[in-house]
Amino acid sequence: MNICLPSPEEIREAFKQGEDEVMALFDALRDPLLEIAEQLKKQAEVIREFEAKASKNSRNSSKPPSSDGYGKAKRTESRRSKGNKPNGGQPGHKGSTLEAVDEPDEVVVHDPAYCEHCEAPLEAVDVSAVESRQVFDIPAMKIIVTAHEARVKICPVCTRQTSGDFPESVTQPVQYGNGIKSLAAYFNHEHFVPVKRTAQIFKDVFDQAPSEGFILKAGEQLERSIEPARQAVKQQLRDTQLLHVDETGLRVKGKLHGLHSASTDTLTDYTVHPKRGQEAIEAGDILKYFRGRLVHDHWKPYFSYEACEHIACNAHHIRELVYIEKQYRQSWAGEMLDLLLEIKQAIEDAQPEQTQLSIQQQSLFERRYDALVKTGLIQNPFTPAEDHKRIKKRGRPKQTPAHNLLLRFRDFKASTLAFMYDFSIPFDNNLAERDIRMVKVKQKVSGGFRTLEGAQRFASIRGYVSTARKNSVSILGVIKAAFAGQPFIPVPQT
Repeated sequence: MNICLPSPEEIREAFKQGEDEVMALFDALRDPLLEIAEQLKKQAEVIREFEAKASKNSRNSSKPPSSDGYGKAKRTESRRSKGNKPNGGQPGHKGSTLEAVDEPDEVVVHDPAYCEHCEAPLEAVDVSAVESRQVFDIPAMKIIVTAHEARVKICPVCTRQTSGDFPESVTQPVQYGNGIKSLAAYFNHEHFVPVKRTAQIFKDVFDQAPSEGFILKAGEQLERSIEPARQAVKQQLRDTQLLHVDETGLRVKGKLHGLHSASTDTLTDYTVHPKRGQEAIEAGDILKYFRGRLVHDHWKPYFSYEACEHIACNAHHIRELVYIEKQYRQSWAGEMLDLLLEIKQAIEDAQPEQTQLSIQQQSLFERRYDALVKTGLIQNPFTPAEDHKRIKKRGRPKQTPAHNLLLRFRDFKASTLAFMYDFSIPFDNNLAERDIRMVKVKQKVSGGFRTLEGAQRFASIRGYVSTARKNSVSILGVIKAAFAGQPFIPVPQT
């Protein structure tokens, strides 16, 4: 907005004519100046929002690491004191040194033919000692072709023909066996090797390349084979007392779909759905039956399940506190971050001798927590937005990130500090985030899924192999077992 300022001559003339003329001159400028001040205020708020958005990264918000770009975010300074332990493995650490075996598969004998000193022959001389060395290696790999012959015999009594039965898995004149199917599915779904490169691996290693269609069909067959195991895992997740859940976006057919995970330290299940909210959670068919403690990142749709106890992820809180402390220069955020880490350290120091902190410790931590929330709310009061009132938007007016986080700390204190009252409750939701991370790696490798069916198939198989890995079971072994009609089902924990 342009303002026409009075010239020096006009100002001098106004002063000559008296106070009334001077006041009239400034009154004419008051409204335009107030309007400019209001515009500058709004522009400052917009600039602040853009600066705040630009400063967010994976270490101070819930943004994924992939969004950091090539200029990765600088690591935050650790608030923990430096320990006294030396570098390297600690006492009691289980090593992984290659150990000799008692019964090797093959023994190669190296007899000396002549004495290295006088060159006398030694063939007929008895062995006085043996020095042994072992080499671990892979034999030459090749595909074994097994011919199945169903022989026909004529009964000497009735003179009719009877033929032998082929195995159930042998249905074609020429086909690949379950071993090749298992290895193809292992490469494709456990290590995210694309279909074309999986076929190339077979060509390079075994000199026999299955078609891309065969590899895709192997995945389809594996999905059908593991369905009983998946349903059993879902039931165990419904019955567990502590469940971790998380969600993220997954690109399918060029559009963003929802990927939801539900997991424990021994179980994993994934659901892919075109929607991300309540409808997708319901499709997972787990939370509506769950009655235990639910650990999550405070995503609003989870709170619609009122039959369970909600536990907040403090790793998310810490990232937000780092952001507020750095971006808004508010000391309460740093003090709250330190307090949460101090409580976590106190619990680690108390274990395993104690199962909970003393009442005095809990009361002290609670008082400090409440004081910091009160201080923060004084610095970040509720501010009604004029635009919100004028447009008559639904809900509350938009507030600062600091105010919103403080309301969460105030209203969900029990969820935030649940780990302090019960040592069996985790400090964060990192277990679910680790499970989600591997699916994001698949998307990073492939760029996305061409079909929803393909994405759902990958999610089913990935949940199966993740569950096997958590139970320290061979991944390739459980894939082979599934093709043989015996999928791995973990024993329910009591």
